[in-house]
Formats: sequence, structure tokens, C-alpha cells
Amino acid sequence: MTVEDVFLLHQGRLVLASGRIERGRVRRGDEVTPVGSGPGTTARVAGIREGRHAVAEARAGTNAALLLPGAVTGGVARGHVLAAPGSIRAYGVFDAEIALSAQDEGGGEVRTGDALTCYLRAAGAEGVVTLPPGLDVLPPLHLATVRITLGRPVALEPGHRFPFRRHGRAAGCGTVTRLLG
Repeated sequence: MTVEDVFLLHQGRLVLASGRIERGRVRRGDEVTPVGSGPGTTARVAGIREGRHAVAEARAGTNAALLLPGAVTGGVARGHVLAAPGSIRAYGVFDAEIALSAQDEGGGEVRTGDALTCYLRAAGAEGVVTLPPGLDVLPPLHLATVRITLGRPVALEPGHRFPFRRHGRAAGCGTVTRLLG
């Protein structure tokens, strides 16, 4: 589940993390680990809510809120992923095939060392682009496989699609092709 909002309840003794479940299912009592900010603390799901109703389980495609113990307070934030322990990792470097928008739609030339804001799941992550050898500049309306080094690790999987911005303007979209570290 991608975390979209986090609320502290009962003076921080409980954490309510809401978001959309991407795949699988989650039940009360299942163990989940927040992925996206260092080593996550495994926690047991104390309750699940869909809208205003408490439910025993939530399945892929639904928006749900998971009630977790307060011990995970600092480890859950917007853009993190709550997943079964060991099922997904956070990466700081990845290869992606990117497509730049037209110049009048915000796209512009991209060079090695340019900063992009990649919107990976529910949060933006700053990244630096490295173009492939032999390519000095990537002009608008072109495709290329590039390496992106993020400022902080983010939960990623091959095939994940993402939009990105450059200088505060929508500049294009990409697809994660390879995870490196």
C-alpha cells in the first residue's frame, strides 16, 4: 500500500496510515514494514478501515487506512510503502526509459547532471540524470534510457511508471527498467 496520509491518534499511541492497496490483500494481524526511509520497523496491523467502516481485510484496488502501533510513528510518511516484510526494497539508483514532452508543454533539453523531480508513488523525490555514453543532450520529444540517482531511497519495482518535473514544470514521463542500488 502506498501511504498517502498519516495521522497520529491517541497522543501518538496509534498511527493511521491511509492509501491505495496496489496488490494482494492485508488483514488484521498481518505484519507490515514501512519501506522508504532506512530500515523499517515491522508492525502488526491493529485495524483496517475503508471509509467510515471497520473491515477485516482490504484487497488490491481499494483505498484503506491501516491502524498501526505508535512505535512506527517516525517510520511512516507520505510516499512510503507498507508491505509484507521482505517483499519490496527501497532503491536510490535506477535506470529508466524517459520520454520528454514538447517544448511548449514544459519539456526542454536534458543533460547529464540535470535535476529532475520524479513523482514515484505519492511523493516527489529529487534525482540527478546521467545520460548514456555518446549522448550529450536529450532534446524535447525524444526517448532515452537514462540513469537516475535519487537524493533518498524510494520503494521501486521494474515497470513502475512515473511523471517528472524539471524547473518546476511537467517535463515528461518514465518507466523504471532496472534497479541498481
